[in-house]
Amino acid sequence: MIDPATLPYRPCVGVVLVNQAGLVFAGQRLDSPSAAWQMPQGGIDADEKPRKAALRELWEETGVTEDLVEFVAKTHHWVTYDLPPELLGKVWGGKYRGQRQKWFLFRYVGTDDQIRIATDHPEFSAWRWIDVDELVEGIVPFKRSVYEEVVKAFRAYLA
Repeated sequence: MIDPATLPYRPCVGVVLVNQAGLVFAGQRLDSPSAAWQMPQGGIDADEKPRKAALRELWEETGVTEDLVEFVAKTHHWVTYDLPPELLGKVWGGKYRGQRQKWFLFRYVGTDDQIRIATDHPEFSAWRWIDVDELVEGIVPFKRSVYEEVVKAFRAYLA
């Protein structure tokens, strides 16, 4: 059995993409048997700054390019979550206990037809604009506290 306390957190970014109506982007994960919906997120490459990683992940997962978003805010601290026991040792090569994330809020200034989840390495099978509170309610339980913290940090910008 792996002792999670001996493993580091994986450095990661998350993106809250909000449209003009105040709804956030949610993608339905391809690899989830429960068809979980989540916001774009992913690891930070070596020597990559978090904001650049956020824009790269956004593009890789949604096809949304930097010119289609406006930076609004970021979390001032890192938000962490631990993997549940059934995933520990199975994801990310078993090297991490969970993720340490910096979150970014971007306002989407493009049109819906400019979002393309059929990327070279797709992560989502479907996408939609959703009320942020509905998204928090539907996120997998082990990520819920992260989503609650991120929404609390960005609530003033989402109104």
